[in-house]
This record gives sequence, C-alpha cells and structure tokens, in this order.
Amino acid sequence: MTGRGSITLACRRPFSRHLDSLRYQLPFIPVWRISFLPLPPRLRSAPGGCHEQSRLDAWRKGRTGFAFVDACMRYLAHTGWINFRMRAMLTSFASQHLWLHWKLTGEHLARQYTDYESGIHWPQVQMQSGTTGINTIRIYNPEKQRQDQDPGGEFVARWVHEFGQASYPAPIVDHLAAARAARDQLWSLRKAPESTEAATKIFQKHGSRNPTREGVRRREAAANAIPVASGPAVGGQQTLDF
Repeated sequence: MTGRGSITLACRRPFSRHLDSLRYQLPFIPVWRISFLPLPPRLRSAPGGCHEQSRLDAWRKGRTGFAFVDACMRYLAHTGWINFRMRAMLTSFASQHLWLHWKLTGEHLARQYTDYESGIHWPQVQMQSGTTGINTIRIYNPEKQRQDQDPGGEFVARWVHEFGQASYPAPIVDHLAAARAARDQLWSLRKAPESTEAATKIFQKHGSRNPTREGVRRREAAANAIPVASGPAVGGQQTLDF
C-alpha cells in the first residue's frame, strides 16, 4: 500500500486488454461449475433470507462497519481494480465473518473487476472461502489488515470519509466471534468422511504435484492413513490472522 489513498498497481495491462476483459463482465461463464466443490452443501445456507441479504448489501456498498473492508469495496467500485491481497481479504471476510454464500459474493466481484478472468477468479473465490477442501483455511483479521496496510489511515480517510462519525455504522458482526465460529464450522466439515473423499478426488484432478506446496502433505497422508494435524497450521497467514 503506497501513495496517498491509493493502492499500487505493480503492472499495468494495455488498455485494449482491459476492454477485452469487459466482455466477461455480464454475462460471464460460471466456472465454479468445474466440479471444484468438495465440501457438502450444508456448509453455507442456501442464498436468500433477510439476514443474509442485509449483510450482502452492506458488504457490496462498503457499509459493514469495518473501515478497511469498506474502503477496499468502495475503492474497487470506483476503480474496477484492487490488489490480490485485498481481493483475498474481501472474499474471506464475506464468506467467513459474514457467512455469505461464495457464489453471491463471487458474482458481484466478477462484475467489478476490469481484469476479470474466470479461470483465475472462481478457484480463488472458493479457495479464500474455505470450500475447496484442499487448501488451508484463511481468515483475515480486518483490523490487523488496516493497521498493517494503512498505518497512517490515509486510504481509509479518503474512501470512508465518515469513519469515526455518528453516520458510520457499527460493525455488522462481532469480529472475533464470527471468525471463530466460521473456523470451527469449516474444520468440522472438513473432517467429515464425505468431505475427505471428495477433497481427495479434487486434489487428484486439480492439485499441485509440487511436494512443497500446501495441501500435498495432507492429501498424501490421507491416502496412506498417516495422521496429520486436523486444525489450522500455526504461524503466518496460513491460519487465523489475529
């Protein structure tokens, strides 16, 4: 994060490439249908319902009460772009803290990104939502991200000018309680036999063959009945970022 109220774009594509990518905005191909869905349907409630809709609307509009999340959503709506780290946080926050269905949030983001590429976007949405079954579950702390990425507060001040005022909403959820509930639910589901079996098939079809990549040790251990840690790894962004 550099510059006053901005996020650095490390590599700019030719403008013609951006125009080409706009063709995918609406309609776009729902590549989440590539059978990359190992966890059972009960992981998320079916899209719909007043509580889910209110959380979805707040997230879309940048009115969640989490200033850095809101600033990123407003920046994205204004520019059509945001860096990868923030894309991961926005998806994870929507899926884990707000417990929103990843298809709903993924569709919204797909329409926002001027560099939208279906083959990259949907696997990342599912990965950051913790639904692939073969990747480490990532839950980002939005307040820690604000402190790390915008320590001077310039980015938030520019895009969430009402932050700190009475007009700014209170946090839509209790951050720690929501994160822990999501973590417990996700890890519980990943232990289920149906999830393990499906995740193994997904890894065999889509997983990395590099033994140093995450997920390989877990899949190989499962195949050979070697016990491994059942919870999140310790340290770094591989686990809860608290």
